[in-house]
Amino acid sequence: MEYVLQSERKFPAGKYDVIICGGGTSGVFAAIAAARKGVKTALVESKGYVGGIAAEGGCGLHSFYNLWKAFPGTEKRKVVRGLPEEMINRLTALHGASGHNETLMNYGYDSDTLCVDVEVYKYVAMQMLHEEGVDIYVNTMVAEVLTEGSRITGVVIVNHQGSQVLLTKMVIDSTGYGDVCARAGADYTEPNDYAVANSMGIGGIDIDKYYQFLKKNDALKEYALGPRSGRDGQIIRVDGNWNKLDSNFGKKAAELGMHTVTTTLHDNYFMFIKLNYHMPVSPTDVKELSAAEFELRRRQFEALKLLKEVIPGSENAFIARTSPAVTIRRARCISCDYDISNEEVINGVHFSDDVFSYGFHDEAPHFQVKNGETYGFPYRAMLVKNMENLFAVGMMVTSDHHAHMSTRNTVSCMAQGQAAGTAAALCVKLKKDNVRDLPYKELYATLKADNVWFDQDRQ
Repeated sequence: MEYVLQSERKFPAGKYDVIICGGGTSGVFAAIAAARKGVKTALVESKGYVGGIAAEGGCGLHSFYNLWKAFPGTEKRKVVRGLPEEMINRLTALHGASGHNETLMNYGYDSDTLCVDVEVYKYVAMQMLHEEGVDIYVNTMVAEVLTEGSRITGVVIVNHQGSQVLLTKMVIDSTGYGDVCARAGADYTEPNDYAVANSMGIGGIDIDKYYQFLKKNDALKEYALGPRSGRDGQIIRVDGNWNKLDSNFGKKAAELGMHTVTTTLHDNYFMFIKLNYHMPVSPTDVKELSAAEFELRRRQFEALKLLKEVIPGSENAFIARTSPAVTIRRARCISCDYDISNEEVINGVHFSDDVFSYGFHDEAPHFQVKNGETYGFPYRAMLVKNMENLFAVGMMVTSDHHAHMSTRNTVSCMAQGQAAGTAAALCVKLKKDNVRDLPYKELYATLKADNVWFDQDRQ
């Protein structure tokens, strides 16, 4: 590889109290939370919209509740509230979310189904950021990170206007890839323990016919009822066992990495069909990621053919939307002050520095939080090791793959964002230069006042 040396450069600079790098699932809530505390906040996002996987996947935003249906007699509790629930309420008011609907069949996985319209989500997320006065830099990349010792002093951003420096007191890395942490010199690993994915929306296809077809062939795994195209009590989520239909169908779906579950809020539309592909190396490798982008789009067209072959009445189905880029479940895993284990997750452990409670595990029913309880996510688990003013949130934390199958889920990432944004703002207001110096009682009281639910408080 050849190298080029550049002479000293001069950048225009802006100043902020808190900068959130990455406007994805966690980043949106971090920015809203920080700005609501009255600190000057910037959000930097590489795409032209915000919301991340929550706005790209189209899957159900389940897990606001504990897993009450899997444990008869267990109290039903909404355990994720605060800003995430505020977002859902606003989406639902605009017919962009189904509200909370009970899962029918397969109770061991989840008790709650919440479907979203991805385009409405993008709009509402941006709207909420604007209302709080967040300076939003979309179509903008973080190119460099400026540090002094173990402290980040600013980031260099690049967009169509050129390069600019944003100076800051606190930084939240919610890039998904952990780019800021890595460029700041933080410790990390790259497990490459997940497939990458792209999801698509399919038009001209009927979810009622899919449901009836699966039911008739004893292949129905789960479903949920809710509002669709202005009518209540409609099918909004369906999953089936394609091997029961025909082993060849199941084999083809598996080869494509295609999930057979779908969701919708609209007639004649599947909001969500996901295709997976396991890369040979970490998705931080740009050449392999480029190859994965093509491979997943190839699989989408093969999956469309398969859907037409399998589902009655889908002869005129077509791809109506795709995610603009590969979506990941993990790239870099950032080393933080605390690392939650799967044993702590499934045994419902709460910590002395919890910032929210959570009760979902994506490997259920094999792994479940016992007795329909919850576990706590500790403040320490988002503090980047050996860095003074840097938080890591979302899919970048939790090294244990099984524990990560809980903490990386969408609603958990939303709650992490609110906690990190609140903490960063409090550090600024209380003049705490090191995030570890923030008194937990201040953080707890503030989150509590902002409607974050601490499940252990009920005991």
